[in-house]
Amino acid sequence: MKTIILRTASNYMLPLLLVFSVFILLRGHYLPGGGFVGGLIASIAFVLHAFANGLGNTKNLIRIHPGFLMPVGLGLSFLSGLSPMLGVGKPFMTGIWYPEKIAVIGGLGSALFFDVGVYLVVVGVTLTIIFTISEST
Repeated sequence: MKTIILRTASNYMLPLLLVFSVFILLRGHYLPGGGFVGGLIASIAFVLHAFANGLGNTKNLIRIHPGFLMPVGLGLSFLSGLSPMLGVGKPFMTGIWYPEKIAVIGGLGSALFFDVGVYLVVVGVTLTIIFTISEST
């Protein structure tokens, strides 16, 4: 179903959904949301683009294999959990925070880096599965 309406709408929806996914990622510190839901929204944006414009065009848009995001995200999440042990001698996965607020982001802490890692893992896993299934049909 590659209609001109779907193609046009998906080209406008992709950046909007990606910005919304980053909003959900950043909102997740104090409210529901975070890396998992933001990653799913980003994946949905790319899947919508793939349905409308073809899988090849979407892969060219992403430029890297989504499977590469999984180990990067896992490493980032692991390092964010390990950083309190190495930096300040606190237990694993203890939240540490930068003392001053940052515009747009708010409080900068290890939880943000953990959420970004989860975001990357979710995008990588979801797109790898969906692209693999799409290629085999």
